[in-house]
Amino acid sequence: MAANSSLLTPLTLGDLTLKNRIALAPMTRARAGKERLPNAIMAEYYTQRSSAGLLLTEATTISPQGNGWNESPGIYTDAMIAGWKLTTNSVHAAGGTIFLQLWHCGRASHSSFHDGAPAVAPSAIKLNGEYVHTPIGKQPYETPRALETAEVGEVVKDYGRAAAAAKSAGFDGVEIHGANGYLIDTFLQSKTNQRTDQYGGSATNRCRFLVEIVEAVTTEWPANRVGVRISPNGAFNDMGSPDYREQFLTVAKLLEPYGIAYLHVMDGLGFGFHGLGEAMTLSEFREEFTSKLIGNCGYDLATAEKAVADGAADMIAFGRPFISNPDLVARIANDWPWAEPAPISAWYSPIGAEGYTDFPAIRQ
Repeated sequence: MAANSSLLTPLTLGDLTLKNRIALAPMTRARAGKERLPNAIMAEYYTQRSSAGLLLTEATTISPQGNGWNESPGIYTDAMIAGWKLTTNSVHAAGGTIFLQLWHCGRASHSSFHDGAPAVAPSAIKLNGEYVHTPIGKQPYETPRALETAEVGEVVKDYGRAAAAAKSAGFDGVEIHGANGYLIDTFLQSKTNQRTDQYGGSATNRCRFLVEIVEAVTTEWPANRVGVRISPNGAFNDMGSPDYREQFLTVAKLLEPYGIAYLHVMDGLGFGFHGLGEAMTLSEFREEFTSKLIGNCGYDLATAEKAVADGAADMIAFGRPFISNPDLVARIANDWPWAEPAPISAWYSPIGAEGYTDFPAIRQ
């Protein structure tokens, strides 16, 4: 690939013109400290990668209840808003476009994040996993508490408040994290949602929580500045339901009328596959959703180029390759080799620059 790559062509995303079709995928990097405050080194990290057409931040919690990962950032206090301005100001000065990803960990959390109170979920179903990293070390997963019907609406309001805070912090838009076994995904999937109220039962009812969040967020942002991420093929955090195809096509159908900017689909299988049938493809979503599609998870240069050239995807989000290749766009444009992937041990370490901002651009 070189300068004529389809990945390097501009993309109109709502009222934004993105300089290329390469996105930085949201990845949890755990550099915000115990107070969860975005900081200068995080601003440097995103600015290093601002040549991407779209930067999607690491998952950022909407409320204290949403916390469930050590030293991940939040967007629910004035100090957090001020901290994120370091990133948005720096990225914009470098010519970048950046969306904040809104997150609630749900049952993937632990009581030690919540002063001993259990994590919350649609239903009291424990995640079948080995352990969770907590402020008090590795701990076994616990059975979450099912949210009361009235409480669900309060969480929806938290998403709206977080979306407003993202605007105050200077972001260009927001992405609603509906993937990977966190709270929204567990509402969507029959495996984890056994509710009998209006948020459970049919595929449409299980989408109600997400739809209400979209409605709350789009009161703060134009719909064309809002994206949604889903993982129809994913097994991460003990997910995967027999009716996954019906469920996620229903998601696409119900989101279509809102005119959101994009649907970010983790269609690749590099993050685990539940194996409950044939993997869902972007083309299936294309039939139900007329706005932009972002493909993600396990793409290399050849598969990404093909997906965009064939029209299956409008954009491809790269995660792991962007960790060790801050200048990934330049490497694609110039046919330069990609650096070796960063070791997993460095991904989540709260040790500052090492494994985070210390990867050089190739010209250096």
